[in-house]
Amino acid sequence: MKIYAVGGAIRDTLMGLPVHDIDYVVVGSSVEEMIAKGYRPVGKDFPVFLHPETQAEYALARTERKTGKGYKGFHFYADPSVSLEQDLERRDLTINAMAQEVGADGRQFGPIIDPYNGQEDLAAKVFRHVSDAFAEDPLRLLRIARFSARFPEFSVADETLAALKAITQSGELKALSAERIWQELARGLVASNPMHLFQILLNTGAASTLLPATLAAKLAEEPFREQLIAYFSDGGNSLEERCAMTLMELSASEIRSWADCVRMPIEVRDFCEIFSDPKGLINQSRNTAYQAVDVLGWFNRADLWRKPDRAQAILNLADKLGFSVLPLVNAMRNAQAINTAEIIAGVAAEDRSNGERIGAALGAARLAAVTAALHPK
Repeated sequence: MKIYAVGGAIRDTLMGLPVHDIDYVVVGSSVEEMIAKGYRPVGKDFPVFLHPETQAEYALARTERKTGKGYKGFHFYADPSVSLEQDLERRDLTINAMAQEVGADGRQFGPIIDPYNGQEDLAAKVFRHVSDAFAEDPLRLLRIARFSARFPEFSVADETLAALKAITQSGELKALSAERIWQELARGLVASNPMHLFQILLNTGAASTLLPATLAAKLAEEPFREQLIAYFSDGGNSLEERCAMTLMELSASEIRSWADCVRMPIEVRDFCEIFSDPKGLINQSRNTAYQAVDVLGWFNRADLWRKPDRAQAILNLADKLGFSVLPLVNAMRNAQAINTAEIIAGVAAEDRSNGERIGAALGAARLAAVTAALHPK
């Protein structure tokens, strides 16, 4: 039995990047031997075990055969006879198909095992798939898109781009789970250059399947892509901010519909919806004459009164992108400065237990505060 560190850990080490997680492959062993050595089985689809001390994951070397649709439609074969080279052959890219032996002390030693010339492609900064089996797994298209966002200096080999297009044409992208689609897109959005993620989706024809129709159409327009690149450069780097910048041309209903389709986290969805206000309160193209009733309506939708930090974060992002937000900031501060206790005290005593009367009084006071900020005398 031999243990090897494989995949991203080897790639990132060679690139001089920090390694956060290490994948381990065990060659020449069996389920029975792993359990006998104290490893705890956790894998559902194939034999994966937790180390008895470090709790790191160790997978038996395996091969795979496609048996159905989607990224789950595979039969895995794990056996002591499966070689390291066979295990590496099933991986996506040559730069992820390298390994190094791990000693009893847990440290890596010896030469880099590189049967598919991953180091050569790493030096040339090329994404190249390992084998023809690459096109059998639709999830790999999203992984390449995400890798492109993380490593924007890399290009995609022509034969690999053809394989990615074949994945799109196969229709198997529709078999991907919503959770996996969102997971890969989210990781690409917070990478160094998210536009490369979208460019891969465009180049492979996958954008129309995986993205909202309006966004896919906008991304096909060069001016929009250039504007989005500028937004990514000037705006924030959090997932909420990157997602809001991407979806800001969509209506709130379109955002909600797509968010439901990909199981977008609620807090991200809400941030995006509020930022893309359909009435164009936050508008870069011209200095809009804000109307107090519309501004207060936006504050209410943003739930400013209970979530002031979110509203402030949205206005901060808009300001970074060059939008005219100073009137909104002043209106927000004015509205927040209202003394709620005084407003309630001003309501007739017999109505102070009436929620609707209290709400109406607060609404009127907030509208007056917003009006005063937008139209000072």
